[in-house]
Amino acid sequence: MEVRKLVTVVEDIFIDGAKKVEKPVRKVAAIAVIKNPYAGVYQEDLTVLIDDGEELGRVLGERAVAALEGRSPESYGKAAIVGEKGEYEHAAALLHPKLGTPLRAAVGGGKAIIPSVKKVGRMGDGIDIPLHFKDAAFVRSHFDGMTVSVNDAPRGDEILVAVAVTSGGRPHPRVGGLNKEEAKGEDGLR
Repeated sequence: MEVRKLVTVVEDIFIDGAKKVEKPVRKVAAIAVIKNPYAGVYQEDLTVLIDDGEELGRVLGERAVAALEGRSPESYGKAAIVGEKGEYEHAAALLHPKLGTPLRAAVGGGKAIIPSVKKVGRMGDGIDIPLHFKDAAFVRSHFDGMTVSVNDAPRGDEILVAVAVTSGGRPHPRVGGLNKEEAKGEDGLR
């Protein structure tokens, strides 16, 4: 795998709306910009990208958790933008078969599905990384997202891959539903 650059984005939320946050929420995105080995060609077997996804899950997961600076990871998500010489399935190969296991290891568990999004795009395009509570998907206070972009990526023959982790849910959740203290985290749902 050829990595052109790694980027880490850290966002600390102290005030949301007109109210101070009781406990600041940190959101971190760790991003890799990699060469797409299948840019411009159709390849039936995407094993190279599938295996690269595993390594990216480890590297990006560890970088993101380290940037939480000791705060416990509560939410996670993943995303990819494929440059226009690639195809949508290249993002799927990176994100789905193997990236999740090392990301879960980096966050110290995680029974819930890791929400994801993917698209084909151009340099500087943003992507909204969906976020969910890591141990129970239906914890409504943690339904969130983080928007990231890299000004010079992805180039046509590249793929931007990102994972995000947070130290909490939305700053002032008040729309009801299951909260993290009630979640059992046994089945990844509730």
